[in-house]
Parts: sequence; C-alpha cells; structure tokens
Amino acid sequence: MNSIKNILLVYPKIPSSTYWSFIHTLKFINRKTALPPLGLATIASIIPDKYNIKIIDMNIEKLTKNDIKNSDAVFVSAMIVQKESMQEVLKMCRDLDRISVLGGPYAEIAYDENEPADYFMTGEAENILENFLSDLEQNKASKIYRCIEKPDMKESVIPRFDLLKLKKYASMAIQYSRGCPFRCEFCDIWIKYGNRPRLKTAANLLAELDELYRLGWKQSVFLVDDNFIGNKKRLKNELLPELINWQKKHGHPFKLYTEASINMAEDEKLMDLMAEAGIDQVFIGIETPSEEALAETGKSQNLKENLLDSVIKIQKHGLEVTAGFILGFDSEKEDIFQRQIDFIQNSGIPKAMIGLIQALPGTVLFDRLQKEGRIKGDSSGSNTHSLSTNVVTKMDEPELRQGYKKVLEHIYDTKMKNYFKRCDDLLSNLNNTAFIQRKIRLHEIRAFLMSITLQPFKPYGFEYLKFIFKTLKKNPSLFAEAISHSVMGHHFYVITRQMLNAEKVSDKLDRIYTEAVSRIYKKSQIFRNTASDHAKAIHLLRMEYLKKLNKVSHEINSLPADFQKEISIKYSSIYNSILKILSEEESKLIHH
Repeated sequence: MNSIKNILLVYPKIPSSTYWSFIHTLKFINRKTALPPLGLATIASIIPDKYNIKIIDMNIEKLTKNDIKNSDAVFVSAMIVQKESMQEVLKMCRDLDRISVLGGPYAEIAYDENEPADYFMTGEAENILENFLSDLEQNKASKIYRCIEKPDMKESVIPRFDLLKLKKYASMAIQYSRGCPFRCEFCDIWIKYGNRPRLKTAANLLAELDELYRLGWKQSVFLVDDNFIGNKKRLKNELLPELINWQKKHGHPFKLYTEASINMAEDEKLMDLMAEAGIDQVFIGIETPSEEALAETGKSQNLKENLLDSVIKIQKHGLEVTAGFILGFDSEKEDIFQRQIDFIQNSGIPKAMIGLIQALPGTVLFDRLQKEGRIKGDSSGSNTHSLSTNVVTKMDEPELRQGYKKVLEHIYDTKMKNYFKRCDDLLSNLNNTAFIQRKIRLHEIRAFLMSITLQPFKPYGFEYLKFIFKTLKKNPSLFAEAISHSVMGHHFYVITRQMLNAEKVSDKLDRIYTEAVSRIYKKSQIFRNTASDHAKAIHLLRMEYLKKLNKVSHEINSLPADFQKEISIKYSSIYNSILKILSEEESKLIHH
C-alpha cells in the first residue's frame, strides 16, 4: 500500500503582465495577488481528516523543494494561462519522486498532451476525490479519473479558508452556483458545468460568509459564479433577502462583486436587491456592439435590449459595470474598432477588458474552426494582454492587430483622459442610488495616501487631479470610489504601455527582416558577376544586421518577463532567418 499522509495543494503562477492581475494596483494596498485559489480550498474541505493538508499559492509564496519532499502527494490545479508554471511544478515532483495529481480546467487538455503528471482528475472533483485517494493507497489507482455526474451544490461544505494566508489577498472568493443557461460559442462554462445552474442553499452560502467573518476577513468578497443570475427566481426569493439581512446584522462588512449577464437590466427588483445586499460591481460579457457578431457567436441574451441603455440602467441601480470585449469575430468589418471605442466611452465602463478572439479547446468555436482548418497553434489562455490569436480570422491579421492597438491607445491613452472621463460618467450614474457607503478600511487609507503622493506626478497626473477635484465638488460621497478607480487606472495605464512597447519591438523586428531580405537581394543582383565585391557587401550586411539585432535584443530584455517570451521566439526566428539568407549567399560565392 502507498503510505499517504501529507497532501500538498499547489496553485501555479499566473502571468502578472495582464489586465486581470491588477498587480500595479495591489502595490497600493500591500497585497500580493487579487484572489485566492478557491478551487483548492474547496478540494481541501472534502479531503478526509486523516490527511495533513497544506496549500501553497505560488502567486504569493515560493514553492520549495522541501515543500515537495515533505509531501506524499502533490495536487496541482491549473488553467491554460498557468501552463508554464504548472509544468515546472510537475517536473519538480518527478525529479523528487513524489506523486503528482493534476486537476483544474487544464487537466483534460494536459492529459491529451501527455504532461508528466502521475494522475489526472477532470471535471468537478467532489464525487471522485475520496475514491481516488482510496485507490491510491491500495496501489490500484487509474491514470485518469473523470467526473461525469454533476455534484449537488446543496450538499457543499465550507472551503478551507483557514488554510489560506488571508492577508496576502486583495479579495476573498465564494461560489453560489455552477453552470450557465446560455450557449455562447466561444465559452466552455456551459459545456463543463451544464446549462442548468446548480445552486447552493442560502444557508450554505451564509455559512461561508460566517467563516470568513470569524477568521477576521473584513474586505471585499468575489462571488465567482460565471453567471450569478442564472436562476433569477431563486436568487430573488431565497438568497438575496437572506444576504441583505446578514449584511445588516454584521454591519455591512463585505463589499461584494460578481459576474452576470446583461439581461439583469430587464429586472428592476433583481438589481435593487443586489445593490441592497452590498453587491456594487458586476462583470458582464458585452463582447461587441455588433449585432451580427453577437448573433454569430450565439450571444442571444445581448440582442434582446439596447446594450448601451442596459449598461446605464444597471449603473443607475447602484451597480458598477465592468465588461469584457472581443475583437476578431468573422462578421466584423473595419469600422468595428471605432464602434468598440465609442461604445466603451459612451457607456461609462472604466474597466474594459478587451482582447483578440481566442478559441479554447472544448468550445463549440474551437471545434468549428478546427473543422474549417482555422486553428493555428495553442491558445495562451489570456484574452487581454496579447496581440496574437490562435484563430485564422476573416479580417487580415495586420489590420486586426492595428485596430486592436488603436482601441487600446484610445481607451487607455497616455494622459488617461478617456479613462477618467468614463470614471466621471460612472460616478454620476451611481450618485443618488442605493450604492452602499462602506466604512473606510486601513488599507484604503494607505492606498489614498500613496495615490495622492505618486499619481499626480505620472504622465496622466493632470487628468487624475482634475478627476479627483471634480469628484469632491460633484460627487463628494463617492470620493473613496474615485480614489479606488484612480488606483485601478494606474494598473491599466502601466499594462497598456508595456503591451504597446512590446508591440513596437515586434514591429521593429518585422521592419529589420523585410529590409534585410530586400537589401541582400539587391546586393546579390548588383554584384552578381563580381564575387569579391559581393563577398565584401555580404560581410558588411552581416555586421550591420547583427548590430541592429543585438540592439533589439537589449530592448527585449528590458520588457517585463511575461512579454519577453513571445517576442524572444520571434527574435530567434528572424535572427536565424537573416543569418541563413546571408550564409546561402556566401555559399553561392564559394560555389561560383
């Protein structure tokens, strides 16, 4: 029998150079990362008590060899975007001869790719984990365990929040439901978790809030449901009234935020109850103002009402809208870039997460494009900080990239004028609503002091000060929110500048390659019958382009690590291609 006593749960690193990381905002509040690994905390709650359990989140602490050595089995949960870090963890387990178990959204893909994990768990683990552990101890465990049956959320247990280093996180996370009633082509949520949302009871969810409160947590909590309003009837009749009472009883300790679909704008009562319960922010997948593109991708819920009116209606009920946008749908024309800019600016959405279309394995989109021969490589799993896509788009790729850069350069411009304009519009819509005024926390005071000390001296300092003073005069009750959005804006500013700087380096490589090929060809034509002059010309070109490429290499090394990888691959390809062409010309001379 295998002697399994100590189980280590590991959450690999997530790239920090992305809008979703909020890494440049976290510095203002002295936190390491935005959210905890709720999945691992949930797994920990269903592992039998006879095991010793430890969670290591590599986004807040380093995973050491001793951590692996002191464990009998290492469970790793990862998303596609964590692939590189995940592979490092699995290699450590293999090198140190420790059992590795891979789960999470990436597990099924990883199994197909033969990643070096000993065991794989796919789907939701509640119904198969104990069987796996029993089989493992009896030396009869299978390579892969698939959970087909969907767990009953009414039987959920409280995640092991006590195993998390709470003070390292900006927010905690809890879950009310799994699944989504819609069938968006590019999304895998409804495929993985079902089209009929499965809900916890109100008592279950409030017990989780009780536990966080008991542990001393008094900050924001993310309701991680992919569509919190998937079952509006039960939400309005069961959870929200109980949540309102809980918040009142405890003095509104938690600022709540979640994800939902745009059809919440159809239900006045729902929005009022959400705001009263302390939910003040919802992320909505708006994707595009193009009705043709929405119909193409099966986003039917976004076609029922005017999108712009719906966003403003939600805001006027005391709920900030953050939103996701996608560029690259088949039906989009060249005007889509300005249409996206206009929609984002007119809707008062400060935090707009916009990216190029990505086809994720397991989605209807991926299957369709694969049949059409339009999948090129793997998806990075990130939809906001890359100017590449794994889709062969109908729009020419250079045009799509240039249009994407145009959108980014506008909504997060160097002076951040457009960003602060959207912030001002949002606060105006929130004013005189049910937007709950929370007690100011110590970390928020720290953020305020850092903000007024540092941000006025940034390139966007004038617009920042104008926004702050305008809020004091126009919406003084929302001053704390103005500071919060200012600090958030700094993150979007930095990431956008880094992304665009990386793209400039990429463009420079393209120009160097195009110029080099052209000049080598011309030299070859000019000196076709004079070998010595040709040899000298080729030598001078070699020295010239090695110097240019060496300079670009230094520029690449100055970029943040997350942006270096893709450009380094491109650099190596262009470097080798230029040298190959030069060498071929030299070989022709020798042959001649």
